[in-house]
Amino acid sequence: MSKGGEQIVLFPEQHGRRVELRLDTEAQTSDAGALLLAGADRRLALTESLAGAIRDGRRGGQVRHETLGLLRQRIFGLAAGYADCNDVARLAADPVWVQLKRTSGRDASALASQPTLSRFENGLTSRDLVALGKVLRDRVIAAAQRRYGARRVRRIVIDLDPTCDRAHGQRQLIAFNAHDDSYCYLPLCAFLSFDGHPESHLVAAVLRSGSCRDFEGAVPLLRRLLPGLRRAFPKARLTVRVDGGFANEEIRDWLEDQPRTWYVANLPRNAALEGEAELFDLLLAARQEAFATGCSARRFGELTYAAKTWDTFRRVIVKGEVTLLEGREPKDNPRFLVTNLRGRPERLYATYTERGDIENRLKELKGSLALDRTSCTRFLANQARVLLAASAYVLLQELRLAATGTACERAQVDTLRLRLLKIGARVVVSVRRLVLHGPQA
Repeated sequence: MSKGGEQIVLFPEQHGRRVELRLDTEAQTSDAGALLLAGADRRLALTESLAGAIRDGRRGGQVRHETLGLLRQRIFGLAAGYADCNDVARLAADPVWVQLKRTSGRDASALASQPTLSRFENGLTSRDLVALGKVLRDRVIAAAQRRYGARRVRRIVIDLDPTCDRAHGQRQLIAFNAHDDSYCYLPLCAFLSFDGHPESHLVAAVLRSGSCRDFEGAVPLLRRLLPGLRRAFPKARLTVRVDGGFANEEIRDWLEDQPRTWYVANLPRNAALEGEAELFDLLLAARQEAFATGCSARRFGELTYAAKTWDTFRRVIVKGEVTLLEGREPKDNPRFLVTNLRGRPERLYATYTERGDIENRLKELKGSLALDRTSCTRFLANQARVLLAASAYVLLQELRLAATGTACERAQVDTLRLRLLKIGARVVVSVRRLVLHGPQA
């Protein structure tokens, strides 16, 4: 109901009192903490660099919203949980979002509309998208160089992992993928880890057709990534870590030709590997321990192996494991890794299993930042959305790194958003300053 021009919402009596919600406060926001995104953006110089990589072919006299403002509105919105362009209808009068999108140009007064944002996404060319991917990669590497030290870093791990992006309707290049049992895209993401630091930095995200095999596009991505890492970290050794879908001779041959580059990859099981005497001995020892202790047991070893399609023998790490569960028969669980790394098999296997954390990062990208909201008809527009979501993730990673030593240092994206961004406040704007009055609680 309304009273005297005010909107009043009544609730049933609680504890003997009538509850009223009056929607009568001007200049109020529920995203006061989103201004932190602007600080992270300034530190990384991200949106400004991205905007500089885009060729704006619009007529100058008819342009109301600059490219930089459109990028900020879209990337900051994704970081704050506004995944769709039409979310702007709810944010148009929010003073914080007007401030976040503001640039020094003509678009300082209002947010861009949904049609404007959609035209922007669909107007990006393949040249623009390649340039945006390069900028994102360079900004992430430069930030890591400042944080970890160019000459202090001794080891960089590169994780490559695909993820299923289920798609529907008439979208370019979607295809049926039997492994995921759906029509989909198959984005390929790359993450960097430095000297055992827990953060996995997203450095690239490439949209691919659902008909792609996991390893397709891996070598071109690495060819663009590795030179920049070597320039930024001249003393670091690079290790590429991939799962069984990347067990491809072309990738291994290429990596073995690169200087100061190593790899460890899961090797799919086959009859030849499972028939090796080394595996039989490891499983026998593990089975004896499992029966003696009543718990699952594992043994590690190695062998030299070459498949028929390989042109050389390679080192293969073998894990012979026997799992023993109550009420079930013992089960053999052998695993194989192919690598050119040195070291004890147990240590190399532990290094490989650390890549399991990448699954959590992919869940964050899809569940919290809508990496899989590829609902445009054009493939290039969907690649643009993937890059925008990746950029939003990079900003939130910067906030997480800035929170080292606090309760948020290992928080996932949803938790960061709730604790740091979703803060209600009254906004007071004057000529010299912007003041946000938040609740003491």
